[in-house]
Amino acid sequence: MKSAWVEREAKQAVDRYGKAGIAADLALRIYSTRLIGRDAKLVLHGGGNSSLKTTERDLAGEKLTVLRVKGSGWDMGAIEPGGFPAVRLEPLRALRARKTLSDDAMARVQRAYLIDPQAPSPSVEMLLHAFMPAKFIDHTHATAVLSLIDQPNAAELCAKVFGGRLGFVPYRMPGFGLAKEAAAVFDKNSKVEGLILDKHGIFTFGADARESYERMIAFVSRAESRLRKNRKAVFAAAKLPQRVAAATDVAPILRGVCTLHDAGGEGAHKRPILAFRTGDAILNFVNGKDVARYARAGVITPDHVIRVKPWPLILAAPQDGKLAGFQRTASKAAQKFVDGYRAYFARHKARAHGAAMHDPAPRLVLVPDLGLFGLGASAKDAGIAADIAQAAVEGITGAEAIGRFTSISPADMFDCEYWPLELAKLGARKELPLAGQIAVVTGAGGAIGAATAQVFAAAGAEVALLDLDAGAARQKAEAIGGSALALKCDVTDAASVRDAFKQVVAAFGGVDIAISNAGAAWQGKIGEVDEATLRKSFELNFFAHQKVAQAAVKIMLAQGTGGCLLFNVSKQAVNPGANFGPYGLPKAATLFLVRQYALDYGADGIRANAVNADRVRSGLLTGDFIARRAKARGLSEKDYMSGNLLQREVTAQDVAQAFLAQALALKTTADVTTVDGGNIAAALR
Repeated sequence: MKSAWVEREAKQAVDRYGKAGIAADLALRIYSTRLIGRDAKLVLHGGGNSSLKTTERDLAGEKLTVLRVKGSGWDMGAIEPGGFPAVRLEPLRALRARKTLSDDAMARVQRAYLIDPQAPSPSVEMLLHAFMPAKFIDHTHATAVLSLIDQPNAAELCAKVFGGRLGFVPYRMPGFGLAKEAAAVFDKNSKVEGLILDKHGIFTFGADARESYERMIAFVSRAESRLRKNRKAVFAAAKLPQRVAAATDVAPILRGVCTLHDAGGEGAHKRPILAFRTGDAILNFVNGKDVARYARAGVITPDHVIRVKPWPLILAAPQDGKLAGFQRTASKAAQKFVDGYRAYFARHKARAHGAAMHDPAPRLVLVPDLGLFGLGASAKDAGIAADIAQAAVEGITGAEAIGRFTSISPADMFDCEYWPLELAKLGARKELPLAGQIAVVTGAGGAIGAATAQVFAAAGAEVALLDLDAGAARQKAEAIGGSALALKCDVTDAASVRDAFKQVVAAFGGVDIAISNAGAAWQGKIGEVDEATLRKSFELNFFAHQKVAQAAVKIMLAQGTGGCLLFNVSKQAVNPGANFGPYGLPKAATLFLVRQYALDYGADGIRANAVNADRVRSGLLTGDFIARRAKARGLSEKDYMSGNLLQREVTAQDVAQAFLAQALALKTTADVTTVDGGNIAAALR
């Protein structure tokens, strides 16, 4: 590992933050913290912390010595001044004289001594930073260091590797007790340049930001060198099938078996989103014949348990062509995992101080000859779980190469998993109605498709925007932000549709909602229109809906958790307009297609509904078309567009909201919702 410190960049940071009134020491603290945070071999997703001791004035203008320490859960790679709340240092140091300090009291201390009462809560390791005298302190969960200290003889190894330059603190859960223990170790040898926290991570000290940071890099490099020395072969491979199934065929099955079904069984399942990882190192790990031993031994650092639980779900390799058997064995293994987690909670619940059990479903699945899947309530959460699992693969592999991987005890993992101060890193979450759902929208480059994707994303769904115009889909996805996925798809081409849905499964793990929205309006008198035009309209306005629905249903059936098909059928399906036969005929067929899907797949929990909209500014009704139609009727564009019983113009957003309402109506199928402002001729009942 090499230092990423660039003096020119450091000076630029001082100048940039200086213009905002930020002192040079804090500017350099931010700079060095970002250097650490952008290296996944040092910290991941809100892990690690850093601090600075300095003088500042409080809100009353009094000059005080303060500790600037990273806020709980802040990402070191993108931290800004606001991520370093200032805490009065002297009252914190005075706490060391106390024999005990409860978690509740420590949480109050975190807030009570803040200079700014509106600042974020400091790191749970605030007191350890406060009790150490160094001006600058860095703390990471460097993977190479974890490989050294996740060993039965960690203290002996560290003494040899670091030559006594780092103090060694036996494992203890973060908090007041650990801070006192670390301070006692430091007092025995105040010349140490940092501390090793057994089974946890590494701290380094410095008189300035660069010294603390570069000591971190130097000590991690020493750990890396030790891991390369006398390295033994690891992970003898288990016997595996000659042909393994594809990850995109396996992922929907995993989503299904790892879903916690609601008590009523009506389809409102909390489905996980999946993030897949593979590669030589991961395959060597998951293919090992002893994978159950080392993968289930525990987490490589306590912080990770809140993201991936104490152990993963390990499955048998899925043989190609025999997925039905894989689904059965995976379902049994998933239920065994859930039962095991409930038993784990029952054994240790007295330590949870009345906390409710977290959901018992897996957060990590290992599949031999394929790789690993991170599971989460969102694509972001799934990605974090997968990243942490990837780090664990490297850390455990390194540990096994020089010895035997050893984690903290199940009781210690439980304490961290249910510790409120640790869970605070996850932040408060607003429960959204479509959280854990994956929605695919076709024709997403147009007004209705884009509005629908936006509405579903706002409701918590992961969305994939499909359109023949990839640029338009990408633009709409960028406007949504987050994990929104844009894909080029020709819905009239079965291969293109299959490929697009495969990409959605690769990105998120499956499909729960398919909104088949793409369409175009061909015109002409039905007795005069040429056959080619009529066939072209049927390809897009009927057969494309069938191709999309078939692709979606295949995935939904593999998941076994139901689903929802939504179709844009238009008022032409029930109220044909003059010269609109080429458009209305396939739309009428699509209306019956909706009802056929509702009939054939209702027993599988798959609902099928449609929206019948009229006079919406979209790809179908362009400005020129609207102007011509209005002129033909002697109306202004405004009067034409609001020519309905309510005299209100229907927007793409109105159609999108109708689709959302149908997606949320768990006991409604074969429904057609009219969104036209009122048109008796198009009313279904």
